[in-house]
Amino acid sequence: MAYAHRVTTPWPPGPYGGSQPSQPLSPSDEKMWATLIHVGGIFFGVLSPLIGYLVFKDRGPFVRAHAATALNFQITILIAYVIGVILIFVIIGLLIIAAAWVLSIVLAIMAAMSANRGDWYRYPVAFTFVS
Repeated sequence: MAYAHRVTTPWPPGPYGGSQPSQPLSPSDEKMWATLIHVGGIFFGVLSPLIGYLVFKDRGPFVRAHAATALNFQITILIAYVIGVILIFVIIGLLIIAAAWVLSIVLAIMAAMSANRGDWYRYPVAFTFVS
């Protein structure tokens, strides 16, 4: 059975925009979101940088770099927490957990302040998992 007419237009986008490209963020919005991603890492750990990276990775180079850096740092801190919990039966586990907690707060605040100024930041203690 042949159709009477041929559709020459592409499929319409889905209800949420389909494959339309994301709009780039303004520099002030990039700074704001980069700052919030770092601060969110203090309260929500890996979750905030992961969501920030997935949502904003194509919206600007500044926010992408900060989200990737924050995600790498939070994964490193998570690994430190796991090692601390494993070693909690030895007293050193408590010291590892305490050091990781203090580092996560202090360095995330420093990174958020740097992002808010519009500067690039790299955590001094972080393995690179996401680039």
